Amino acid sequence: MTGKRNNYRKTDRLITAITGWVAGIILVALAVWGISTLFELRRYEETNDAQVEEYINPITSRVTGYISRINYEENQDVKKGDTLLVIDDSEYVLQEQEANAALTNARAQIQILESNVITSSKTAEGTQAQIAAAKARLWKQQQEYDRYQKLYDAESATKQQLENVQTALDVAKADYASIVDNYDAAVSKIDDIRSQKAALMAEIQRREALLGRNQLNVSYTVIRAPYDGKMGRRTIQEGQLIQAGQTLAFIVNQATGKWIIANFKETQVSKMHIGQTADVEIDAFPGKTFNGTIESLSPATGSRFSLLPPDNSSGNFVKIVQRIPVRIRLTNAPGEIALLRAGMNATVSISKKNG
Repeated sequence: MTGKRNNYRKTDRLITAITGWVAGIILVALAVWGISTLFELRRYEETNDAQVEEYINPITSRVTGYISRINYEENQDVKKGDTLLVIDDSEYVLQEQEANAALTNARAQIQILESNVITSSKTAEGTQAQIAAAKARLWKQQQEYDRYQKLYDAESATKQQLENVQTALDVAKADYASIVDNYDAAVSKIDDIRSQKAALMAEIQRREALLGRNQLNVSYTVIRAPYDGKMGRRTIQEGQLIQAGQTLAFIVNQATGKWIIANFKETQVSKMHIGQTADVEIDAFPGKTFNGTIESLSPATGSRFSLLPPDNSSGNFVKIVQRIPVRIRLTNAPGEIALLRAGMNATVSISKKNG
């Protein structure tokens, strides 16, 4: 019995010693971790509220129609100017042809008016010659009448003869007045034609603008990549009816590069400035550190740019530490940056020494 009791005591002492050593090691580890954390907090401002960002823009249609051909697949790399999809342009081509025919007709009307101006001008010139002849006849009849008037006064001509000469003079006056009126009408017609020409020129400009718009609509049926990029998810099919303004796809703009948006607490940004260096760790690549520099700091907190900004004057104010978005430009080699994808989570550390 005494031997067994001594064995139990040795076992208890061994367990107690092991437990003590383990507890000591844990305590030392916690102390080291705590001291290291405090040291890091004193040296760095850090946040894990950060993501990889790049421009992702929608591809929209500017006309309504049926999709006749799609030239891209999901996640495909495209170059600026590559044809992404084609919309059936039959209706728009017909509208363009109609506008072109209307423009051709309006231009033909101009030629007709110019021909009418030439004809009316020649008519006016002929009428001017007739005016001169009528004026000469009128002058002759006036002289004849004056002579017969003197003869009649001298009782050398009869009343009938004087009346006949008077009638001929009135006819000559009427002919002269008629020819003058014809000349005035010809000149007025020329002015009217010129006014019609000015109105028709304005109509031609309107037709040209209409034709230009129809030509644009035809060009809009071919949708091209606006820049070098990578296509996102494909949700459309050939034969599908799409509306003007409808979003057809999304394209990631690879030409503008990638950057990090780190949302630091408002209490952390007091010493941050543009050009300050930053260390970035991406969750998708543990153990790898990306380098960057602060490119800009947001002019307002993130909540101010939200759809419904908070209104602290409503009476239910609760003080919450706000976040300031900080844009960080990555300075690693392009090949390393190309591994990143928009939306990846990141942890950003900024040294306080260069603040």
